Amino acid sequence: MSIAYIDTSALVAIAFAEPSGESVVERLADFPLLISSNLLEAEFCSALAREGFTHSRKWLEGISWVYPDRPLTKEFNKILGAGYLKGADLWHVATALYVSPNPRDLAIITLDIDMKSLTSSLGFIVVWLITQSFVSG
Repeated sequence: MSIAYIDTSALVAIAFAEPSGESVVERLADFPLLISSNLLEAEFCSALAREGFTHSRKWLEGISWVYPDRPLTKEFNKILGAGYLKGADLWHVATALYVSPNPRDLAIITLDIDMKSLTSSLGFIVVWLITQSFVSG
């Protein structure tokens, strides 16, 4: 697998030098292409500001942004049929489904337990970094 969708939780762990941040950096090297919704940028900037960190573009370098060109209603319905996610997480997972209608073709990098559970149940390959293990959904 060469493409991974990165969630804000993983990027925040790196920026804040959280214990799981080193694992995130190691796992990111496994994927030549990292993608995300541009919502990640807003969430990330907000988290940095909340904690008094200065925003730097360096944290976002290397991420290819996904801009859906249509409503994601189909993806939202599929996700919500499998379980509940908060709005921002729902957007991230819907964007991942938009890119990869076959979830087994895309890895999800996250530290968020709710996102991990639901993306696994949808069939995504989940890189679950809290336990530093590779979980296949």
